[in-house]
Amino acid sequence: MIFKAKLKRVLFPVFLLLTLFLYLQGEKVNGVTYKGQTYDLYPVMLKKCPAVPSPYTTAEGKEFVIGITKNNDYVLLPVTVENGEPYVYTKSGKGKQLEVDGKDFPNLARTGLHSKLELDQAKTITGVSISQITYNGRPNRASGAGFMAEDEDIISVLKGDNRLVKKLGMTHPRVAKPLFHIWNAILEQFTAYKKGRPWCEVKTILYNGKKISIEVGRTKGWQESIFNDEIYGGCHIYIRRELEKDEKRFLERHYSRLNEKQMEELIKKLSFIHTGEMEPYYIQRYGFYEGHTDYRTDPVAISFIFGLRSIEEIEAAFKGKLYEVLTEHFTKGGWHPQPMRGPEVWFPTGKKKKFVFSANFHKVLEKEIVINRDIRLIISWCGCCSRRFYSAVV
Repeated sequence: MIFKAKLKRVLFPVFLLLTLFLYLQGEKVNGVTYKGQTYDLYPVMLKKCPAVPSPYTTAEGKEFVIGITKNNDYVLLPVTVENGEPYVYTKSGKGKQLEVDGKDFPNLARTGLHSKLELDQAKTITGVSISQITYNGRPNRASGAGFMAEDEDIISVLKGDNRLVKKLGMTHPRVAKPLFHIWNAILEQFTAYKKGRPWCEVKTILYNGKKISIEVGRTKGWQESIFNDEIYGGCHIYIRRELEKDEKRFLERHYSRLNEKQMEELIKKLSFIHTGEMEPYYIQRYGFYEGHTDYRTDPVAISFIFGLRSIEEIEAAFKGKLYEVLTEHFTKGGWHPQPMRGPEVWFPTGKKKKFVFSANFHKVLEKEIVINRDIRLIISWCGCCSRRFYSAVV
């Protein structure tokens, strides 16, 4: 017994020293080494900007971004896109960030882009019918703002954004990654907040040489997914980047046809995103950016804001149609310009109408009325939104 007591007295200090050593080693690892310089990770505050690229990926695949707090301190945030603990309302896990719905979309899982044939043949997604997802996704159903506009459906939106991403030379996982980086940076701050740090103190993220402003707010409840999955939303995330002078001049030169209000709309849609945490998971898993709602994460805007594509590269992809690309809805016939107003025509009844030429729209019903032997009136109902369009054949 005496021997055991003496042994305990000897081993206990050794155990303490070993524990302290391991703890300090762990603290030393909790940093990033770049070109011989080691930087501590958040919540450690740095007075100078780390000489590290942002985003930065180590040889081991760990990902980091540089943030700036409201007090103008710099921080290095770990933001690796990976599967983690479930993200639930009271906890802060990463959830399934690498998952792709390969069962419904094998080509998406294999290449990062949808196959038109798979989308054409899709009857269900995650076991829920296309019609039910569309119904739930429109405004004032599963969500007040909706997941798509009233004249859009889930397949038309998936097809529309797949075309945009393909034209940009990107893939859906590549476009999703910056949003995951932002969300993972927010998760790091949630954890720090529980330990006494200020709420979401990082206000700016440096990304590919761009300064991106971030604001985060909690919702009063949570938003459930329109798919049969575990994804849900509980945050408002506001992402914006100010245009550089050269970028603004470029737009003014190439889009001088726009009036002042349209130019403001173009710049806002290109440089500002109001979204939530559901969207990066939606993009990664389904290639779904939401339709034209208040929460849309447009792939063109993501590419521009995060410096994935320059304004010149974006313009080269869409050739003078950037305003239309950012504003027009994805209806059943796919992305197309809004109908143009035709000339005023007097009918034999004495009523005057303006024709709307709707050749680009998907029509499900047409009725022909013979005005006289020279003029026929075609009345069409758009299959996307049931609106009535008039065309004249002279």
